[in-house]
This record gives sequence, structure tokens and C-alpha cells, in this order.
Amino acid sequence: MPPADRNADEKFLCVSLHDVAPATWQDCQRLLDAIRAVADIPLTLLVVPRYHGRETESIPYERMLGNLLARGHELALHGYTHLDCAPMSPSPGSHFLRTVYTQREGEFAALDAARASRLLELGLAWFARHDWPVQGFVAPAWLLSKGTWDALRGYPFKYTTTMRYFYTLPQRQSLFAPSLVYASRNAVGRTLSPRVATALASMMQSAPLVRLGLHPRDARYPRLVRHCQQLLERLLVSRHPLTKESLLQQWQGGSPASDRHPAPPAGILGD
Repeated sequence: MPPADRNADEKFLCVSLHDVAPATWQDCQRLLDAIRAVADIPLTLLVVPRYHGRETESIPYERMLGNLLARGHELALHGYTHLDCAPMSPSPGSHFLRTVYTQREGEFAALDAARASRLLELGLAWFARHDWPVQGFVAPAWLLSKGTWDALRGYPFKYTTTMRYFYTLPQRQSLFAPSLVYASRNAVGRTLSPRVATALASMMQSAPLVRLGLHPRDARYPRLVRHCQQLLERLLVSRHPLTKESLLQQWQGGSPASDRHPAPPAGILGD
């Protein structure tokens, strides 16, 4: 809908499904069904072409992605393998982010520009083979090295996101919009993360954009799925759902511009 038809005070919701791949599709489908049980809203699917290095092509899976794209959902590039194979840094902070926070899945956390460029090219080539448009790049675990930021300048992506910010590319204007997520890897995370998501959603009540990020593992825990559905119901009362690509169009058209922030320094960003 053109920005002129929008209320300047309207608030938005972007729901993303991470780690979309043939190996995760069964769990992804459960989450898609759970969301549709609440509302049939446009989603951004973060696709990994060679998830964990798997080379297997799946025609039924790719057909489903094509159907979702045709129904108004968005496909974005979410790394190439979703595996961090770069040498470890002696920095304690970097070591924690790459081995504890993300368990060596932050593929772009420590890459130089040349290696990041190679993986971006492979991902774009995969999209091109299917004749699918791609506007966004979201790094696994939202971790981007300085080399990755440098590499992104050479490609036609229009946006990227970190845990806390939505960025335009290549300008790197940023909108503060923390992602609501579930820590489903362990029992403590499964207990605490719904409470954190609820509290953060309340704190962001007046923000122009709220993001909800779901991972395939979340689908395995009915309590998390129910919480997600309840949270989604509450957010949809006052927010217009749209894909990240559509949000970018709204932003550049002038909607959430008042909350733009300068970009933080380049480096490994788990922000």
C-alpha cells in the first residue's frame, strides 16, 4: 500500500522464520501452521541454500518455497551453510559469541571480505537458479564481521538485520527494533525467554516496528508455540504485519523514519 495511504503513526510487525532448509522443513511447517491458526499474515522466510553443508536438492521443498513466494511471503538469504568454519579468535567475547551463544553456527561472524563475498555470491547464484527475487541478507545468529559489512557493499541487497537493528543497504541507516526470540536449546532458555519476549514486547509498545523471530527448534515445544501464538495475537491488535522487504519500502517512503539511528561501529555484531 503506498505510503500516502498510511497513517504516519501506524505501527508494524515483521515475523521471520529462520533456518529454512529441507532438513528443517518439518519443523518450519509446524510453525507456519501455528501462525496461520492465528492469522494468515505475510512472513519473511530466511533461507539457507546448503544448510550445514548438505548438498541435497529437494524439488518438493523448492516448489513449496515458490508457492509461498507467490502467495506474498518473502524469501531472504540467511547465509549459505549456517556453519562457522573460520579460525577461532583469542578474544573471550568473540569466543563466547561463536561457541556458546551460537554453537559455531555464526557463519559470517569472523570472515574477511573475500570469503564473505564468495559465500554471498553462492547464495545469490542459488536464488538466481530458481528465478527468485532476494532483497535481504540476514547473517546466521545475526553475527556480521567487519569483512562481511565491507563485502555487502558489492551486492544488491537492500537490507540486513541484527538482533537489535534493521539496516538499510548500502546506506546503513538503522532502525532500533529488537527481535523477540525464544532460547529453545535448553530448559532454562525455554523457561525464561517467553518472559523476556513478553516484557520486551510491552517495552516496545510505542515503537514503530516490532520483530518476532522463530527458529525450527521452537516448534518442538508446545509451550513455546502457544506463547508465540498468544504474543502474535496481542501484537496484531495494534500492528500491521508485513515482510521485511515491505517494511523497507514503508520506511523509505517515510513511515518509521523518525526512529532512525546512526549505525554502530562495524565488527562482530550480536546486537
